[in-house]
Amino acid sequence: MRLENKVAIVTGAASGIGLATAERFVTEGAKVIFSDINDTVEIFIRKHPQSAFFIKCDVSDSEQVEELVAQTAGHFGRLDIMVNNAGIGTANSLLDTTDESWMKIISVNLSGVFYGMRAAANYMKEQKIKGSIINMSSILGEVGFNGAIAYCAAKGGVVQLTRAGAIDLAPYHIRVNAIAPGFIETNMTKDYLENPDFKQMVASNTPLGHTGKAEDIASAALYLASDESNYVTGDVLFVDGGWRAR
Repeated sequence: MRLENKVAIVTGAASGIGLATAERFVTEGAKVIFSDINDTVEIFIRKHPQSAFFIKCDVSDSEQVEELVAQTAGHFGRLDIMVNNAGIGTANSLLDTTDESWMKIISVNLSGVFYGMRAAANYMKEQKIKGSIINMSSILGEVGFNGAIAYCAAKGGVVQLTRAGAIDLAPYHIRVNAIAPGFIETNMTKDYLENPDFKQMVASNTPLGHTGKAEDIASAALYLASDESNYVTGDVLFVDGGWRAR
């Protein structure tokens, strides 16, 4: 039980990477708040009433994020781990990205991470908890990709939030790290990966030759959440099948 006696929040936990991570944390002994704008995790939570609880939250609203942390502390008594995973996708290039679509991506994928970091860190500092904050970036925060201008910008911003936040919070023994997934099979990527040409492009550009699973990212999150990574902060863990090594 690598997370025994720990309390975690996972945003975007209704599906995909967030759901896999939240479920993995529960199986490793943590008490977990499953947070999302969609309440679709009732079955799992009913099976684990002592260790899983749902709180609805729109991470683009800083007040809701502050309340999420407060409710977590009220329900489970503390907060040790914050996984800022909630995110949305985009398929717009620079030339056809509107102000509205730009702000929507930035507000969720970048501002939402900042709000989660700030709320969790303030609580951990006040309670003198040596916590772990984990932010979800992407390989597209490191490399460019056509048709994803806002997404690339937001995920690149997450990397820098992580590095700067790690320095700010190191005096309080709060660790901040990011995970940068490659192409992972989730609802967000389903439509793209069902296109044979796109799937072949991904496979041919990934040294391991295939896409990843949500569980692959959950395993990385488990490491960063656990005491096994006590000396790891300000890092970006790429889980991409070797994409960035090309």
